[in-house]
Amino acid sequence: MRKDLGKQPAVFPMPVLMVAAYDENGTVNVMNAAWGMICDMDKIALFIDKGHKTTQNILKTKAFTVSLADKDHIDAADFYGIATGNKMPDKFSKSGYHAEKSAHVNAPIITEFPVALECELAEVVETEHMYAIVGSIVNVSADEKVLSENGKIDPLKLNALIFDQFQSGYYVATEKVGQAWNAGKEMMKAAQAKD
Repeated sequence: MRKDLGKQPAVFPMPVLMVAAYDENGTVNVMNAAWGMICDMDKIALFIDKGHKTTQNILKTKAFTVSLADKDHIDAADFYGIATGNKMPDKFSKSGYHAEKSAHVNAPIITEFPVALECELAEVVETEHMYAIVGSIVNVSADEKVLSENGKIDPLKLNALIFDQFQSGYYVATEKVGQAWNAGKEMMKAAQAKD
């Protein structure tokens, strides 16, 4: 039997994205954002409030990076979500983490996180119901330790954090259960046979 739970953002899993940008003085700021997603083959949309320090930095510098938080760095990932750059302007330096400037965009790469999308600001979408920063992905860089033998990112080596909107928990995916564009082939054949 189903139970009504009321209105809530009931989507799982959600990513744990570390969004980083420089301010006008070259100071690094990074925030934890779960409301973001790929929106084209070379675009990412971040649904972050315009009042965030990181958002303001992106609007000024027109560039940012998005790193995938991982299990090994859960403490910093959560810290970047708890602390706000508007009240703690030096929160990145207080974390003890390190950044290097992207070779492709004017934005910092947080070196401890194993995967970074290096982006240029493509568009700001502002409607009555949404505010989104859209970035053009210029490059993706990854630590070799998370690459498979074919040179692609291996999700099981990455141990990317997944945010749970229901219980406010962090999880990691630890099992591959199927192959995309293959798991549904038999159902597709059966559906086509009914035509």
